[in-house]
Amino acid sequence: MNKKKKTLQAFLIGIILAMILSYIKLPFYILKPGSATPLEPIIKVDKGSASKGSFSLTTVSFGRASIVSYLLAKFNSYDEMIPVDRVKQPDESDNDYLERQVQMMKSSQDSAVVIAYKKAEKKVTETFDGVYVTFTEKNMPGSKVFKKDDKLVKVNEIKLTSAEQFQNYISSKKAGDRVNITYEREGEKLNSIMKLSPFKEEPERAGIGISLMNKRKVTVSPNVSLNTENIGGPSAGLMMSLEIYDQLKPEDLTKGYKIAGTGTISETGEIGPIGGIAQKIVAADKAGVKIFFAPNEHGKKESNYKQAKLTAEKIHSSIKLVPVDKFDDAVFYLEKLKNAS
Repeated sequence: MNKKKKTLQAFLIGIILAMILSYIKLPFYILKPGSATPLEPIIKVDKGSASKGSFSLTTVSFGRASIVSYLLAKFNSYDEMIPVDRVKQPDESDNDYLERQVQMMKSSQDSAVVIAYKKAEKKVTETFDGVYVTFTEKNMPGSKVFKKDDKLVKVNEIKLTSAEQFQNYISSKKAGDRVNITYEREGEKLNSIMKLSPFKEEPERAGIGISLMNKRKVTVSPNVSLNTENIGGPSAGLMMSLEIYDQLKPEDLTKGYKIAGTGTISETGEIGPIGGIAQKIVAADKAGVKIFFAPNEHGKKESNYKQAKLTAEKIHSSIKLVPVDKFDDAVFYLEKLKNAS
């Protein structure tokens, strides 16, 4: 075999080997910096006002690790590896996971619409259908009792009116406390008493390890359309609510700035923490964002805001980080902001 054929053979073997290494999936997901996506093309309020600046949601790149991507992640400071069992249940398919992310986005979208329209004093009505289980965390008390699509009715005889109400109630408890939960499954009313356990990744927090969503129908006037079919999860809630509110008001809330942020939002305006805050700061910095809203978690030691601040310092970013606990905190900051020069 001549030298040319040997070189070609080695090249082909290399390609085949690379394809094999890329195809083999490891029990990890890799979280990478994504992008900052302006919301104005995605959200449209009928006859809504325009702004000189922009509100953007921030995303992360998230995918199953191969041998190649796993090795590359070792050399990238902001590539984070997450074990599969922290993302999906053993019996949850990729399609089930994606469906859950879409459901969470829909619930977050509804909350964003409700809080923005109420703040703008525009017409909004809700038809509430209940609080439903979307996910149970392995090795937590809830995984032994609940299934996807179970409907929670009461906790300790308190009738539930939202997922946030349940989550706030549970967060007021500590590990070892017992809660009595009434729920429905396929039309049958059931009951379970369970003891709260600390979360493995956050031992200072206790709960039962379930994710919930509100099912409801929201109608508004003027009408609003949201093209969020390619976006999953609840983390865009805050920024969606700001974009909707900005279009509903004649004043330009952006003041000409490129503004981004992250955080879940409840229909009462409470802003909750999200994952991947470091990756979102990197993405926002690359996109030239000037102001970034980060969940403050009421000053918690390892809050999203403090993690964001640490990341911004490490990458020498000039982004102005703004800690927020409520929707009104973000609005108040923007109303006091001077116009961009």
